[in-house]
Amino acid sequence: MRKKSYYWINGITLYRLIAAPFLLFLIFSEHINWFKWLLAFSFFTDAIDGFLARKYKVASVMGAKMDSLADDLTVLVAIVGLFFYHQAFIYQEYRWVLLLLILFLIQITCALVRYGKFTSFHTYLAKVAAVSQALFLIPSFFLPSPSLPLFYIAIVLTSLDLIEETMMVMLLPKWEADVKGLHEVIHKRNKNKVG
Repeated sequence: MRKKSYYWINGITLYRLIAAPFLLFLIFSEHINWFKWLLAFSFFTDAIDGFLARKYKVASVMGAKMDSLADDLTVLVAIVGLFFYHQAFIYQEYRWVLLLLILFLIQITCALVRYGKFTSFHTYLAKVAAVSQALFLIPSFFLPSPSLPLFYIAIVLTSLDLIEETMMVMLLPKWEADVKGLHEVIHKRNKNKVG
């Protein structure tokens, strides 16, 4: 039963990986209706695959890596959609978008230099930031224009998440998956010093 659950849950994550290039195709072929519903479904699968992996005790390093990549691709495709369908909004708020891009590149660069691969921390703050991103991005394609308050909330939470993850990379000597936050890293370091 566990093996079956493992394949089903990783299949949900795999859907997001496969869906990303198809969503890009829908953007550039201007099929906004298909795009917005499939994007919403991708965000929904993001919300359930990690929960199901923990519930059925089939969490794995490979699953964590796939989930992180699928999450990043889903958000990236949504941002491309914003550039395509809401250019005026992006130009108006480009400083904040640029800030997030810089923080993201710093975090990725630190991880690649330190570990030789991307992180898969799945922190509590990352989960909260992901919810805020979904709450901003999904309605942006169903409403005439994106919500500015939801945008700012997503910017703040995502920035805090990226800063936290960058600090975690600097503090954790070895790559680890599913580290719940900076507090856990500091606790481990203090425990190791005492031991």
